[in-house]
Amino acid sequence: MANLIDFEVSKDIAEKVYEALEAVKGSGSIRKGTNEATKAIERGLAKLVVIAVDVSPIEVVMHIPMICKEKDVPVITVPSKQELGAACGIEVSTGAVAVVDEGKGKKQIDDIIKKIGELKK
Repeated sequence: MANLIDFEVSKDIAEKVYEALEAVKGSGSIRKGTNEATKAIERGLAKLVVIAVDVSPIEVVMHIPMICKEKDVPVITVPSKQELGAACGIEVSTGAVAVVDEGKGKKQIDDIIKKIGELKK
């Protein structure tokens, strides 16, 4: 499976992403699903985009990193669409989410964005 972004994400970082999304879901705003995430990016609302790499077919989410790069939105991958959905508080899996308002998860989201910057180097 080709990686969608320029770097591999460790299990430790993926867990931090799930935890941050759980913090955001109660007090902030998350757009769930590939279409909603894409719209949030295009409208300039997304602060962070998370993509699951186990989406099938992968073509469903392949456009997202390119749009994020155009709009200068940080993007990170996680291994599981099921865990991504659960972290966002939904009972179904999701291929992509966009954090629109960090709410109480702002510090965690900022830490992840900083980590993405470090990993890209």
